[in-house]
Amino acid sequence: MSTTEPAGARGIRAAAGAAAPVSLAELDERAGLLTRFDRSYLLPADVFLRLAERLTDPRRPGGPFRALTIDGRRAFRYHSVYYDTPGLRSFHDHRQGRRLRFKIRERVYQDCGERQFEIKLKGRRGDTVKHRSALTGGATPLDAHHRAFLAGTLCRAYGIEAPAALLPSLGTDYLRATLVADGERVTCDAGLVCRDPHTGRAVRCRPDLVLVETKSAGHLTDTDRLLHSYGQRPAAFTKYCGGLAVLRPDLPGNQWRRAARRVFGDTVATQEGGDIATGARVRAGAGLS
Repeated sequence: MSTTEPAGARGIRAAAGAAAPVSLAELDERAGLLTRFDRSYLLPADVFLRLAERLTDPRRPGGPFRALTIDGRRAFRYHSVYYDTPGLRSFHDHRQGRRLRFKIRERVYQDCGERQFEIKLKGRRGDTVKHRSALTGGATPLDAHHRAFLAGTLCRAYGIEAPAALLPSLGTDYLRATLVADGERVTCDAGLVCRDPHTGRAVRCRPDLVLVETKSAGHLTDTDRLLHSYGQRPAAFTKYCGGLAVLRPDLPGNQWRRAARRVFGDTVATQEGGDIATGARVRAGAGLS
């Protein structure tokens, strides 16, 4: 682990390294959760480490959380490309809280090269329902097979047609560690970078921040309750909507901008190829909690 790595990334590597391992096959068995409730938290690295210490404590009632481990690796690089209509239908449907809303993305697991086409739907109970199709060989998210997969998924779930035109609308990169217990998963992300493929502008999250998501088949989990005891509450932030709200300030995304300022700081998006903004202009001493 590099001593120059930002505090958030060091934190998730340390937390995952201190936990007992769990394989991907066992994760899928114990907490696959393609249908789940998600809650997002924005944690300073020190608060995250307190949380992780409690979750991975061998004396934890019900047993400790374990860290996803593949080929000895416990922190993984993710790259995603989101797709939306030219008018950003998905973004605006989420902004307006429409029940029949969806997100479309390609996810790349950079350490192994695996690629997945993913459709995230909102269920009737407010839960998230994920549908996936592997991208192998020269397959692309917009090829005929995956357009048919998208059309079939939206027809069966919502009775609606798939958008006729889709374009890349946002790219994201980050480092992730995953902690797992029976029926519950906690993803821990650091180093988030969001890029606008249309303008080449990019923003990077604050280096001392960890984005934590609790995922479960029910509502509040032990992890949620523990975070609440630390004075932390779920944040109105998603990578897609929060990233677009910062990168395209002309969009009407006020419900995400407060949380986005905590993630990216008081920053101005910069052109790709230059220095990506890092929130250095946040006032000295400004808290994250």
